[in-house]
Amino acid sequence: MTVHPPPPRPEERLPEQRTPRERMPEDRGRMIRRRWLTAIIIVLLVGIPAGYLVISAGQSRDSGIDKERESSVVGLQDNWPSLMKRRVFEVPVPAGASGVAYYETSNWRTSRLYVQFTTTATGLDTFLAGSGTSRSALTPGRTSVSDRDADIVGWTFDPGLTWAGTTVTREEPRPATDITVDLTDPAFPRVFAVSTTSP
Repeated sequence: MTVHPPPPRPEERLPEQRTPRERMPEDRGRMIRRRWLTAIIIVLLVGIPAGYLVISAGQSRDSGIDKERESSVVGLQDNWPSLMKRRVFEVPVPAGASGVAYYETSNWRTSRLYVQFTTTATGLDTFLAGSGTSRSALTPGRTSVSDRDADIVGWTFDPGLTWAGTTVTREEPRPATDITVDLTDPAFPRVFAVSTTSP
């Protein structure tokens, strides 16, 4: 038996190599637009965060200055406590109250808000109801604010006046509030309140 060699294989051809098209030169107007677009994107990516940081730093600094100014004040300030303070400490000073003054102390264990104001008989009832108590809870002759707290803000409870007091206790972490009322003039009672909360 004769073995014939395999027929010769045709030459393998590599696929045609295409030469890349030459790039057309970019016209000047397109180049300027592209550069402007790149510059704007860079400004936005860098400028906006930087501007935000500057504004935030300014606000933080102003807030810190305000807090520092407030904490440096010793004793009662003749002003209304902020709405936020009244909510946090649950001291609902009634609308129309006069002679409003407050002082706040704070440390790592407790924060206290001292508030005094004069109101009407109706205003007192509104305040007591908003605090979670009522006039019937006031104990005649009792000054519920401690001597220590009274000394901090310079309150003196003259024994010759008509006093009544109560303490409102709430479930933690809500504050407890000592309320002492001068009822010498029942039409215009004077309220002294110390609200204490533990953060």
